[in-house]
Amino acid sequence: MGEVIDSILGLILGAILMYWVYSFFGKKKSKEITEQQSTVILNKIRSVCKLVSVEGDFAEIYHYENTKDSFMSLFKSKKKALIVIKAKAHIGYDLNKLELKADNDKRKIILSHFPQPEVLSIEPDLQFYDIKNGIFNSFSPTDLTKLNQEAKDHIKQKIPESGLMETARKEALQAVFVVEKIVETIGWKLDYSALEISNREKQFIEE
Repeated sequence: MGEVIDSILGLILGAILMYWVYSFFGKKKSKEITEQQSTVILNKIRSVCKLVSVEGDFAEIYHYENTKDSFMSLFKSKKKALIVIKAKAHIGYDLNKLELKADNDKRKIILSHFPQPEVLSIEPDLQFYDIKNGIFNSFSPTDLTKLNQEAKDHIKQKIPESGLMETARKEALQAVFVVEKIVETIGWKLDYSALEISNREKQFIEE
C-alpha cells in the first residue's frame, strides 16, 4: 500500500515539476517575443525618420551684386545679376526626435513627446537674368554654388511669414495618425495621452 502511495505522490510531484518547468520557459519565451515586438515597432517608427506634412512653393526676385577691388584698390570691378528663385520647401517632422517607450505587459507604445515642425528641405531653382560681369570680376562656378546656398537661406527667412509652420502644426495630428497605424501593424496600441490634444482632435484621430 505504501508503495502505491509513494508512486502516486511521485507522479503528482513529477506533474507539478513538469508544469512549473513548462510555465517558466513558456513565460520566458513569451516575454522574449514581446520584447522583440516592441524593439521591432520602435525601430520601424524611427526608420520612417522624416515625415513631410506641408509643401510650399516660393517665387522670389533676388538682386545679386558684388564689387571687387583690384590693383591695390585703385580699380573697382562690379558684377551683378537679377535672379529669379523658384523653390519648393518641405516642412515636417523628424521622427527621430519622438520620445517613445514600450510597455511590454500592456502591449502598447507610449508617445510622451512629439517634435515641433521644421524645415526638412529646400529645393531652389535659380534662373539668371541681366548678368553683367566686371572686367576683373566675373561669375565663376564657385559663385553659382554660393548663390545656391544664399537662395536657400533667402527662402528659409521667408518661411515663418508664409504660414507653412502653422499649417504643419495643424497637420501634426496626421503625423500621430501615421505613427498609430505603424504601431497597429503588430497588434499593439499607441498611447498618446501625455500629449496636449483636445477631445475634438482625439476624435479626429480615432475617426
